[in-house]
Amino acid sequence: MTMIEFGQIDGKPVFEVTIRNNSGAEAKILSWGAVLRDFRVPWNGREQRVVLGLNKLEEYVAHSPHLGAIAGRFANRIRDGRFSIDGEQYQLERNFLGKHSLHGGASGFGQRLWNLADFDENSVTLVLFSKDGDGGFPGNLTVTCRYSLTDKATIRTELMATTDAPTIINLALHSYFNLDGSADILDHELMLPADFISCLDHELIPTGEIRQVSETACDFRLLRPIRAPGKDGRHFPYDQNFFLRTAGRDLRHAATVLSRKNGLSMQVFTTEPCIQFYDAVNLNVPVLGIADQPLKPHSGLCLEPQSVPNSPNIAHFPSAILRPEQIYHQITEYRFG
Repeated sequence: MTMIEFGQIDGKPVFEVTIRNNSGAEAKILSWGAVLRDFRVPWNGREQRVVLGLNKLEEYVAHSPHLGAIAGRFANRIRDGRFSIDGEQYQLERNFLGKHSLHGGASGFGQRLWNLADFDENSVTLVLFSKDGDGGFPGNLTVTCRYSLTDKATIRTELMATTDAPTIINLALHSYFNLDGSADILDHELMLPADFISCLDHELIPTGEIRQVSETACDFRLLRPIRAPGKDGRHFPYDQNFFLRTAGRDLRHAATVLSRKNGLSMQVFTTEPCIQFYDAVNLNVPVLGIADQPLKPHSGLCLEPQSVPNSPNIAHFPSAILRPEQIYHQITEYRFG
């Protein structure tokens, strides 16, 4: 384990903690945004970088589209930035298309300085306090994020939160994965154990309807390449919520990604009911990433376990309300091998 000062925000230090395990896996985590900046796993006798990241704090602040950050207080989209709890309506920042809320607003958790609470050789814990009214959300919220490396090439994220007043919460790790360093991930293969997806309007807001994936470009029930030509021959872009088949609070399989180029695979296991698949169609960062990698459309892919997007406005979806007597708790593992 090592810790360095990665930069400063408003005169306050931002730390980078490097954690390792006996298998040779190594992860670098920032106290800004609780960002997973780098993750390398042993493969075929060498290290393979599997996430996208930036080189400087200033680049994260100016350009990062949530690269490796924890999105919140509510990840994904909320229609019109509005919701109600117990008959009281709340208005959030409308930072998506000037109409809707996305990832908790322009100053969401992925753009905040977290407190470094604890760390050891293979884990790091960060804490964030979000005050009542922050971004329009009610309740004083305390959030904990713990990254840990298991004995194998697995990174585990554990997210917890408590509140002193009813609020809504939906946290997600927003890492961009690339298993072989290719210029794009369209030839990576993907499997999602999901039979249904959210129906979206033209602004990517879930309508409340769901549809089967069969006979659609979103059918990933069997492992297949991400590349999916649409009617015009171009790749069909993905920014879609999938409903996982199994429910409950135990870890369950949520996705498999495979690179045929180097044979490396990633298995995602989570406690969450849904997973958002984004193929980074809009990624276009004006600076180079780690190892001088251009960060352009499809340079990585996001698999974000979470609650149902826009669920605060859709009564028949599971509630995202957190009350003072409850604890929000999410566990997700990304397993490589």
